[in-house]
This record gives sequence, C-alpha cells and structure tokens, in this order.
Amino acid sequence: RQDVLVLTPWLAPIVWEGTFSRDILNAQYVQKNLVTGVVTFAVEKYWFFIEGFMRSANQYFLAGHQVNFYLFTDNPEKTSHLQMAPENHLFVIPVQNHPGGQDISTSRMGIISTYIHSQFQYEVDYLYSMDIDVQLLAHIGVEIIDALVGTISSWQFTPHRENKSHGMHPKSQAATPEGEWGFYYTASFYGGSVSEVYKLTRACSEGVMEDRENGIEDSNSESHLNEYLLQHKPTRLLSPEYYWGAEL
Repeated sequence: RQDVLVLTPWLAPIVWEGTFSRDILNAQYVQKNLVTGVVTFAVEKYWFFIEGFMRSANQYFLAGHQVNFYLFTDNPEKTSHLQMAPENHLFVIPVQNHPGGQDISTSRMGIISTYIHSQFQYEVDYLYSMDIDVQLLAHIGVEIIDALVGTISSWQFTPHRENKSHGMHPKSQAATPEGEWGFYYTASFYGGSVSEVYKLTRACSEGVMEDRENGIEDSNSESHLNEYLLQHKPTRLLSPEYYWGAEL
C-alpha cells in the first residue's frame, strides 16, 4: 500500500489491511504450536457487553488457532450460556469491584501482571488485552503476533513528529510528549509475548501507583502505556483499523 505509513523509523512494521498474506502467516503460526491469550474485564454495568464481545471474538480473533480467553468479571453467572469454538477456551475469573469502578479501571495492569506471574505464563505464549465494550467485525489474525505490539489510536494518529501531550497530569511520571515520532497508542488493545507484556503491565502499574502516592488521582494507564512504549519501542504496530474509536 502506498497510501499509508507501513514502517516506523525504527523499522517496525505497521500492519494495515492489504499489507500481509494471512495464509502464509497462518501456515507459519500453526507449525509453532502456539497458544495466544486474551484478557478482558467486565465489571458492574459492563457485563452487558460480555455476550457481544465473546461471540465476535470467538468467531474472528485468531480463528482456527488456540486461544484462551480470560474474562475478569463480578458477574460470572452472565457467562454460563456462552459457547466457544473447539480450539478456544474461556476462563472466567471472579473479581470484586468497588463502587464507581475506579479501582478496577486503574488497576487492570496490576491485575494482569499478577496473573501473568502466577498463571498466564504457564498457559499461553502471547497475551493481548482488549476492552470488553467492542465487537469484532472482521478477522484479526496472526499478523498481530510479535514481541511487543501497540495499536495506534484512531483519534491521535499523527504520522509526523509533534510535541504535545494527551490527558497527562503535569506532575505525572508519564508526563512526556506524545511520542518521539507522533504515535499515540490506545490502552484498549495491546499485547505481545507473555514476558514483554509482563514487563509493560508491571511498569505501568507501578507508574500509576507512584502517581497516586504523589497525590495524582487522575493518573491513567494509557499515559503510562505511551510512556513505556516511548522508551521500549514496540516491535509491531497495529493500524487504527484494528481498534476504531466510537468517537469517529
């Protein structure tokens, strides 16, 4: 494709539809006998999205390959009727949320890193975090597989360098420019190898906790995600096609 940027200045591919052969990639992936995990959270009112997300992800996310779905929810009874493809497995992990959802929303990365250490690293090779309030409309295949993967935000993508920040508290440890080359990543879809996702989620969780200790209550994981990916360049970027924000 000539109409989009397909390579970063540090030579990581930017995946757009039409820039890869899924058949070739599928054949290579199958030979490695890999298992990919997906983590998502559905607490309080977000239980409403469980069925739509799981139905579409079961159909479109790495179809035909082994996928473990890890659903953290305070409404596990809402999952009893879900049917999964033979190669997919759903693990429902009960979690308690405090009123307003603040604790879960700001501690997701801490929860993910804890479970990677205790469980996920023994069960999957790659792990991706996705928001529950989406539905997949087309296939997401093994073209997303790499060591450290970020998805370019659909409303912040600027292909040229800019010096501006987005939603970051001025005293936050993550208060840095948008990104060395103008990429701003969404926290709604990211992932990679289990070891790399562990490092990322642990660092971001520690950053949020440090902000809290410094009295910064509006610290958010997306700011810290972008700070981390500025210092640790992703090995693969997914275009905004992979997570198109509703505001557009």
